[in-house]
Amino acid sequence: MGQVPPPPTTSPVRPAGSPGGDFFPSGGDFSFPCGASPSGERRLRAEFPRLGAPCEAGSPPPRPPLIAGLPRGSAASATAALVVLAVVPGSRSRARRKMMKMLPFSQSGPIGIRNGSAGCINVNGQLENPATSVAEQVPACPGSSGDEIWSRNQEKMSERPEAAGRTSRASSITSTGSCTSAGDSLEKGKKGIKGMFTTAFKKMIKTRTPSIKQIMDLLEKHKLCDAALHLIALEKSISSKSEERLNTRQQDIESISEILKHKVFSILKDSVLLARTNPELLQQAVEVLKEQEKEDQNCLSENLPDQNVQFRPRKWKELWMATVKESVEARMKDTSHTPRTENLSSVGQNLLHMGKTMKEDLTVVAKCIRQLYPPEFNVFSTYAELYHHHFASEAKKAAESQLEDKDVYLLLSWVHNIYPKDMRKDPVLAEEMEKVKLGSLLPSSLSKELERKYLESEEATIKNSLNKCLEKEIERWKEDKEPEKLNGHFQSELLAIFVIQSIYNGQKRAKEVSTALGDELSHRLSRELAALLRSYKDAFEDFKEKGKKHRHYRPILIANINNCGNFRDYTEKNMAEKDDNKDRILSTLRDIETSGCDVLLQQLFVQLKPIYKKFTENKWDCSNKIMNEIINTTSNHISELRTLKDPFYNAVVEKIHVRLVKDYVVRLLKRKVSLKSAAQQQNLAQSISVNAAELEAFCTKNGSQATWLNSALPKLAEIIRLQDIGAIKIEVATLATAYPDIRRRHLEAFLYIKANLSRGELRSILGYLADSTVSTPPSNPLFSSINLS
Repeated sequence: MGQVPPPPTTSPVRPAGSPGGDFFPSGGDFSFPCGASPSGERRLRAEFPRLGAPCEAGSPPPRPPLIAGLPRGSAASATAALVVLAVVPGSRSRARRKMMKMLPFSQSGPIGIRNGSAGCINVNGQLENPATSVAEQVPACPGSSGDEIWSRNQEKMSERPEAAGRTSRASSITSTGSCTSAGDSLEKGKKGIKGMFTTAFKKMIKTRTPSIKQIMDLLEKHKLCDAALHLIALEKSISSKSEERLNTRQQDIESISEILKHKVFSILKDSVLLARTNPELLQQAVEVLKEQEKEDQNCLSENLPDQNVQFRPRKWKELWMATVKESVEARMKDTSHTPRTENLSSVGQNLLHMGKTMKEDLTVVAKCIRQLYPPEFNVFSTYAELYHHHFASEAKKAAESQLEDKDVYLLLSWVHNIYPKDMRKDPVLAEEMEKVKLGSLLPSSLSKELERKYLESEEATIKNSLNKCLEKEIERWKEDKEPEKLNGHFQSELLAIFVIQSIYNGQKRAKEVSTALGDELSHRLSRELAALLRSYKDAFEDFKEKGKKHRHYRPILIANINNCGNFRDYTEKNMAEKDDNKDRILSTLRDIETSGCDVLLQQLFVQLKPIYKKFTENKWDCSNKIMNEIINTTSNHISELRTLKDPFYNAVVEKIHVRLVKDYVVRLLKRKVSLKSAAQQQNLAQSISVNAAELEAFCTKNGSQATWLNSALPKLAEIIRLQDIGAIKIEVATLATAYPDIRRRHLEAFLYIKANLSRGELRSILGYLADSTVSTPPSNPLFSSINLS
């Protein structure tokens, strides 16, 4: 074989953007890749003679000392020879063939066969014929120069910029959202010098530092993760540059870093929107952020060259927090996406927008965004605290301004009810919100001040409304118009309905804000109700005295008595026993009811008085006729009283019953009749018993439930009938037990009828009564209301 041609006299032209440390030798010289030190290069040149020197015919080329030290045929020797052949243009073909003969001895080495470069072997190919030697199946690498190989691969990288110039850290986003190293994807398991050669050649290309243009191309194609990792590799590569080129590269890196940062944080700022519309793009941005934060941590934990330290830390996590804050504030201020609600002021609309935005956005964060970040970012709590801070800040501004009454209520509703219950207890957010431990929207002092304003305003508003309603009711009494009937009862319910509804609605609104606020307003409104009913009572008394000539005087009285029932029911059911206003209200209502009923019965009692006088005037002759007249007169009045509601009607009938029995007893105590014979006394007793039975039947028929009155007249009749002193004493004791308000004067006046009793017997009977009576006032008095003249 002839001599190897001499090396070229000029260095091959390198493409723009190639690394500063010459990987390929100039003029056939061998240099360390990636900018080896000058001393290292001089040592290598001393170890390796000019590979272009001629060799003697028939003898192998001289082995460099570094290779000569290895046993011939070993995997290490073959690998070293391969590297030399790969990088040295113009190597002797005989040396190449000799290297190929060594393949069978090294293919089972520890490195193994790997996928190679397309320029040397078929990457995916397998040995076609196992019986043939490895050397015969492996094609020889073309004898191109290192610069030509570099040029060809540069063209390939320009066609696929996302794969060009990746370092061992170059990555792409996997299905799980993480960045994986390209070196990790190299196929393993194939052994032999073929794989070693392929791997070495591939690594030679891949370890090249990426260019600015390549990173820009990746950014333009929105391959942010690849661009970020390439940029990190570029940062780490500049330590070997000259000072002039170092400054240039630093400026380039800073410029492209700013572009990357702008792109990433523009995406992160719209995280809430992109999480639903373009989650893949958002995931890329988050991965870049994570890589940058990781490099910052590495910078703080490792001793890096000064040129690298100047880029770090970039503090993207702090920028992320600032970006999230900016995003939150922008979304909370942008009310254009919240539909306008009628009857809401600007304050109310803003509260609605902020609450709606906060709830919806945090739901997206909890479901879609939080999972993209590592735990140390505290994504949900960061978003929640920022939303809460902005909401609380705006709420405080609103509270300190001059708010309308309805806006005060709305703000309190958000502070005490909607925000803590509807939003923070939402099924999707509750667990995460519980971890954040957010406070109230307003400070306690400011909240209490708002509550005071609300209570005073609400109390004044309802009070004014109730007074106006009472004035309208009083004016209605003056109209020449009979009250309406409902289910056969006169009614004047507009007052009661309006008052009760106003109070109930006020209490309900306050309780929807908070229970404490509702209780406080309830107490205030019960005080206002008590005051209103006092005014109502005064107006009723005034009409009762001045309106007697009104054509519908009695129906108006009945309607107002019925009205008291509505107030009574509401008070008894809704006011606490400990509320001192409750007793005042019920007392006022009793006064109105009693006063009204007395007026209704006054005319009846006036008409009955002369009829009752007939008993004593006729000495109980024709007593049955007199009783019939009493019953007929009373019956005519009762028909009108049926327009009272049942509770009042029953009470009125009981009053009539009491009055009918009492007036009958009064007639017996008038000392107008004195009977000496037992027969006369028995006849009178019989008449009284008949009258009592008729009276009881009439009152019971008309709804009286005063059964306690039924035994009064029969017992008096029995005392008159009895002649035995002992029996009389027993009956007197029974009478005193049933009606403990009977006194000696009552019994003495009654015994005037029994003219056949001696003074001693009379004293004995009266003395027995004194021993039997008690001083405790009865619950149902009968005799105590009878005054003897």
